[in-house]
Amino acid sequence: MRHFLKVTIFSLLMIGFFAGFSNFGIPEIKPAPPPVIEPLDLTAMTPERFVSLGEKLFKGKGTCTLCHNAVGGRAPLLEQSALIAGERLADSRYQGSAADAQAYLVESLLEPSAYVVAGFGKAGSGDTVSPMPSARAGSIGLSDVEVDAIVAYLQDLAGVEVTVAIPSGAEPETSDQETPDAPPRAALASADEVLARFACVACHKVSGEGGELGPDLSRIGATRDAAYLRRAILDPAAEVAEGYPPIMPMTYSGEMYAGELQLLVQYLASQR
Repeated sequence: MRHFLKVTIFSLLMIGFFAGFSNFGIPEIKPAPPPVIEPLDLTAMTPERFVSLGEKLFKGKGTCTLCHNAVGGRAPLLEQSALIAGERLADSRYQGSAADAQAYLVESLLEPSAYVVAGFGKAGSGDTVSPMPSARAGSIGLSDVEVDAIVAYLQDLAGVEVTVAIPSGAEPETSDQETPDAPPRAALASADEVLARFACVACHKVSGEGGELGPDLSRIGATRDAAYLRRAILDPAAEVAEGYPPIMPMTYSGEMYAGELQLLVQYLASQR
């Protein structure tokens, strides 16, 4: 009986220790606040302000600089993209439908595989498939006005004439992201839907298919547990995989429902 009591007391002490450590010893991961979409006052928009808006989107919401930079080498530099757009249109490898340089720049944001710069395509695609997601996809979700603003910025950056029509008076189209006053969207019902909405396969391979900008997740469950996967989604800057740039959005904690996060974590943990 004494032996049983000792074992019971020891077990309770250990449970208490681990419960206390999990509550007070492990830093709490606090979700980021939901992204706030700034309203665009198109009634007072000038060419200079429109270009400035494009620069802000290019370096911020659009996350363009995460890949298009001189350090990572994972995507072509864009300083001269508006200047050489005509050459891309005349290239025999061009598969798009743009008729001029401005339309080509828009197309390159929305349909990146229409023309893939040599050396920057997905492995094994022969530079016919771009690893870049559409600027409308996932957590980026740029509107038409935002896409036009980025194109205006690229034209200004290259020193060519800004040919984008500056919007005035009309209300801008909103992206599929939530605004503070918008009704909540319907929760996604499966891991496949979560992967699609948040464009995970644009950067990661899942089940052997997808991008290569981030780590391959096809067998991630064999080496990482659910706690690690949950932290990697909510706070991707906490531990960046060696050999990969810190390009994963920091906004999923404010965009993904708890149930959706659980679906995704369980799915990835099962990938063995």
